[in-house]
Amino acid sequence: MNELKVLDLYQNTPKDRLENFTNNTRAELNISTNVNRVETDFEWLEIMEDTIRYLDNILRNPNRFIVNEDEIVKVELARRITVESIRHLSKHTNFIQKIEDNGDVKPSKILNINKEESYDTYENRLIYTLIDNMRNFLEIKKKSLITSSSVKDVKKASYSARTKVGNENVFVEMSYSSSLNEKVGPQGEDSLENRIKRLDDDITMLSNTDVIKALKKAHVARVIPPIKKTNVILKNTNFQYAMKLWDFLQNHVANDDKVIKSNKSYEENGILKDYMNSTFLLNYLAMNTLSDTSQGKAATKQAVDEITDKLVQRIVELNVDMPMSELKERIGDKIAITRYKTEASLSEVSNTFSKHIKTYLEKIENIEL
Repeated sequence: MNELKVLDLYQNTPKDRLENFTNNTRAELNISTNVNRVETDFEWLEIMEDTIRYLDNILRNPNRFIVNEDEIVKVELARRITVESIRHLSKHTNFIQKIEDNGDVKPSKILNINKEESYDTYENRLIYTLIDNMRNFLEIKKKSLITSSSVKDVKKASYSARTKVGNENVFVEMSYSSSLNEKVGPQGEDSLENRIKRLDDDITMLSNTDVIKALKKAHVARVIPPIKKTNVILKNTNFQYAMKLWDFLQNHVANDDKVIKSNKSYEENGILKDYMNSTFLLNYLAMNTLSDTSQGKAATKQAVDEITDKLVQRIVELNVDMPMSELKERIGDKIAITRYKTEASLSEVSNTFSKHIKTYLEKIENIEL
């Protein structure tokens, strides 16, 4: 329905009657609202989603260095004799057990050097700390979403009004209630819950890489601000995105959701009351059609006028080249012929009906005789 049909009632009602109704209207409108809204900023989610791939790049090609682990062991347990082992033995002759006649030296113990790769660099510990911060931040947000993922808005209104139109007393009383409980964020496949779950899975994936597991096993120290501006952190693109996320998390440690609560109860005397009064008037006009036929007559006349306008417009469109005088003459002739046929038909029906009535009365008179 493109338009309100009830407006036709208003347009077809005499102006003085409308003014009488409006001037005598006395109304009261009471409103109560209860709003509980949480304005949640999901910038953190977008930044984390964008940074995951850069953290993955860092952990696929991590910084590492070789660690020499010195250990004095029995000769038979030594895995490899190096130059460092010989130098150490020359300085610690107490480990020499025997010197053979041919000059061979037989030690009892010797220095064994184990070379191992280590991920314990400052840059790797920074990423290790960042991933741990991401996990903690996400857990806080997941708990807050239980209350912040919805908007509750309840409205109630009670309206009563009375008026007098002539000798007719009119009264109305109505109540209105609406309740909105809406989730924040997109729904469906890309809903907030699904995005958070994917992010949670991505963080778990990063935590299970060899670098992070090795650092966790070694119980490395977490990086504490301020951050050292090493060449890698300053110049590597992946670390630049990682530092953007680091700075964001440092500045949004606490739950910064904005909670808005509003409860109001008042008597409305503004534009809303005017709307309700107008509705009262339209309801009255609609109900008044039960006893007022003037509206039906007006509607019928309006329908006839509309049909006539369309017919005339169509006739003119089909005879656009015909002179106006000739067009009027033809239309007049057609109307005269049609009207004559209609009147003739009605006269014939009337004569036939009278003839049968007369015959019927004659039969009755004959029966009485």
